[in-house]
Amino acid sequence: AEGLNLCTSGSATSCEECLLIHPKCAWCSKEDFGSTKSITSRCDFLQNLIANGCAGAIESPSSSISVVQNVPLSSKGSGQTHLDVTQITPQKVALNLRPGDRTSFRVQVRQVEDYPVDLYYLMDLSLSMNDDLDNIHNLGTKLAEEMRKLTSNFRLGFGSFVDKNISPFSYTAPRYQNNPCIGYKLFPSCVPSFGFRHLLSLTDKVDRFNEEVRKQKVSRNRDAPEGGFDAILQAAVCKEKIGWRKEASHLLVFTTDDVPHIALDGKLGGLVQPHDGQCHLNEANEYSASSQLDYPSLALLGEKLAENNIHLIFAVTKSHYILYKNFTTLIPGTTVEILHKDSKNIIELIVKAYNSIRSKVELTVWDSPEDISLTFTATCQDGLSYPGLRKCGDLKIGDTVSFEVAVEARSCPAEDTSHTFTIKPAGFRDTLEVAVSYSCLCGCTGRAAPASGKCSGNGTYACGLCECHPGYLGARCECEEGASGDLHHALCREAEGKPLCSGRGECSCNQCLCHESEFGNIYGPFCECDDFSCARYKGVLCSGHGECHCGECKCHAGYIGDNCNCSTEMDSCVSSDGQMCSGRGVCVCGKCQCTEPGAFGETCEKCPTCPGVCSIKRDCIECKLFNSGRLADNQTCQKHCKDEIITTVDVLETDDPNAILCAYPVNNCVMKFTYLELPSGKSNLTVLKEPACSSAPSAVTIVLAVIGSVVLIGIILLALWKLLVTIHDRREFDRFQSERSRARYEMASNPLYRKPISTHNVEFTFNKLNKSYNGTVD
Repeated sequence: AEGLNLCTSGSATSCEECLLIHPKCAWCSKEDFGSTKSITSRCDFLQNLIANGCAGAIESPSSSISVVQNVPLSSKGSGQTHLDVTQITPQKVALNLRPGDRTSFRVQVRQVEDYPVDLYYLMDLSLSMNDDLDNIHNLGTKLAEEMRKLTSNFRLGFGSFVDKNISPFSYTAPRYQNNPCIGYKLFPSCVPSFGFRHLLSLTDKVDRFNEEVRKQKVSRNRDAPEGGFDAILQAAVCKEKIGWRKEASHLLVFTTDDVPHIALDGKLGGLVQPHDGQCHLNEANEYSASSQLDYPSLALLGEKLAENNIHLIFAVTKSHYILYKNFTTLIPGTTVEILHKDSKNIIELIVKAYNSIRSKVELTVWDSPEDISLTFTATCQDGLSYPGLRKCGDLKIGDTVSFEVAVEARSCPAEDTSHTFTIKPAGFRDTLEVAVSYSCLCGCTGRAAPASGKCSGNGTYACGLCECHPGYLGARCECEEGASGDLHHALCREAEGKPLCSGRGECSCNQCLCHESEFGNIYGPFCECDDFSCARYKGVLCSGHGECHCGECKCHAGYIGDNCNCSTEMDSCVSSDGQMCSGRGVCVCGKCQCTEPGAFGETCEKCPTCPGVCSIKRDCIECKLFNSGRLADNQTCQKHCKDEIITTVDVLETDDPNAILCAYPVNNCVMKFTYLELPSGKSNLTVLKEPACSSAPSAVTIVLAVIGSVVLIGIILLALWKLLVTIHDRREFDRFQSERSRARYEMASNPLYRKPISTHNVEFTFNKLNKSYNGTVD
């Protein structure tokens, strides 16, 4: 091997330690192999050991696999022996793993035809669902007719829920005990609130379903959220009372028009005890722990649904679609559909959801040991392999898909330890049981010879080496502790001039006895090595993903770097379409580093400014539909657009929230299309048959428009002129009024007017009859 030899530099002192260094390391158990001074020389690559004369005495176990049970896949579900239906193969596999040595096996899954179906209808009976209740009186008959087109073995059950009958979730005052709708003018009468009520076990007698529905009446709770998660959990875990069959596909339809209460909401009502995940239906088939246990968490809900192979279908109103859509990412095997406010589309919704469930297969892993790494590669119906994916979509009933499962043990557990984990398709009852044992012990260890003469009778001989009894040293245990001499000190120096035992040990019997250290172990022929002087990452030696050997980190399988902080696992970098970092970045240490400008997200899957979002799809549309564009050459078009599924329509629907709308100009028109990325890696393009064009206006229309515009402008100008004149006149009149109010004369008099009569006073004196007079003559 060229470069650093991991095996010889690993300082292995035993066969078992050698096997842990690297899956290609082997141990030579030959007695006279190598020199007595070099113990690590026994641990080397297989080809090196053979070249050095150790053929026939090499310990190098490898991982192996054996198929224990492999019943062929079935083709049809409903028959005489439902329990014999097989949808996954093989059923049992045994693995013997050597740490770091990856092995793989193939799993096949098939959705068989005419598989039995159990459907439990769980309905919200809060007051707002009253109109929905009226519309499902004959749901059983109609639903059975539609489902029997898909399976000949169909059963139907019914349950209802409202919310916990405690404050503040429901009305608990004495006056509301029998009728919580008292005082509510719109609906004055309803039944008391309840958590969950199981009304009809699964049966093929659909008339009984209709009868139970007609008997139901709505109730009223105080707050908007409902206690639906309580009901889902009870419907999942109360298998005997609900009547779930082992040999059937289990569908749980959950209908509501509001949001649910979740874990910790119960604290508002004083409920601090977490849900125990058990069945609590009493003799009356009502949830008896409603007022004692908190609402279940999403994790508990997902665990119990998967444990009982139940597909949950959320049938919710459009206003809450996004919330429940987010729930489906947290609860495996769950789908969500939009329910009309009056539930008129419930049958169409259920059939659509069932077809969606049957069109995909997703593998889940149960009880996987922490020291085992699993990697999946899906081979879907198109025959292509998708590394990192464990699901396939767009399947038809009867299609077979396969998955390659690679298994690797990271370390060795305690001796005689074995593990078992399960692989199962989500919602299936069929499972693959994988038993794991570990190949961590060498065969030569089992042939150890105690007090062997090869060890001077002072030790155990195993795998070519002596393990000395306490108090004895040496390659053959020939020395006792304490024996020393200057003649042998040279054998304890790594090189001339260097300190004895590197200054970290004592020279005894030609060998270094290394000092103890509170930081770790000091070892090596000259005490030159230790297991604590290596690079650290965030204070952790070798990042916790490797072992420190002689100042250098020896990384575990799956990690590289000076401090082993860089993961070589690339599963987390694979986007949903199977590409590495969505084709817009590189995977570095298990994380995507986006190189495309504008790309972001854990797998660079989001890139609103990337040119490939719409332009690449446009090129495929032009070359496939119109034989034009830069990819018009047939071979080029087929090469670049092999994953594009193009459909033409008269009217483009844009309601799908997952579809992306694109448009581009074509001869003064606009061509519109939407595209949707499918789980299989293909793209579904929906294109208008013809570009959307606006018709050119006629000459008469243009003339009339011009004339009308001129007239309108003239009227506007006249109105403005009139407005300005009116404003000016008002100002002049106001000024006149102001000057008039300042005048000094009365309004009734004229300062220019003079009376025609004037009056003058004349003083005179005269005598009359010897009398004198003074007076005035007018």
